[in-house]
Amino acid sequence: MFVRPADPADEKLLWAMLYEASYAHENGMDSPDQLRDVPTLAHYVEGWGAAGDLGVVGGFDGVPLGAAWLRRFGPDDPAYGYVDADTPELAIGVAPECRGTGLGTALMSALLDTARERYDAVSLSVRLENPARRLYQRLGFVDVEGSDKVNLAGTTSVTMVLRFH
Repeated sequence: MFVRPADPADEKLLWAMLYEASYAHENGMDSPDQLRDVPTLAHYVEGWGAAGDLGVVGGFDGVPLGAAWLRRFGPDDPAYGYVDADTPELAIGVAPECRGTGLGTALMSALLDTARERYDAVSLSVRLENPARRLYQRLGFVDVEGSDKVNLAGTTSVTMVLRFH
């Protein structure tokens, strides 16, 4: 297993991982390219590598199969797990064949170690029934009270936050 910093050349992988993370296939999308037409999802990746973007890529045998990344959003263009303009939102995706291998945990740990040096907190949005929710709780994320909302798929998501300080 490897984990390395993400760079602008990883944008295509981030689109693919956003496709996995957003359950786009369940919403009738056949390709990560279709996410570009969904502004509430596209802003997680569009123009990756801008000032303040932070991410990691990981996989096995030199093949990138997952990514975790942070972006800050403003009140005029909030993301699903928006808390405030100073708190970046985390997105993570792992290829289906790598789920349960520890790759997601390795990606999260590496990203959070770096984020801890830059930010006071990190947020994310997760479906209530997503098994990854348990990982987030183990890492110290807690639900933001009153943040439950219906997502694009018609299920319920909640915003979670990890405070470093």
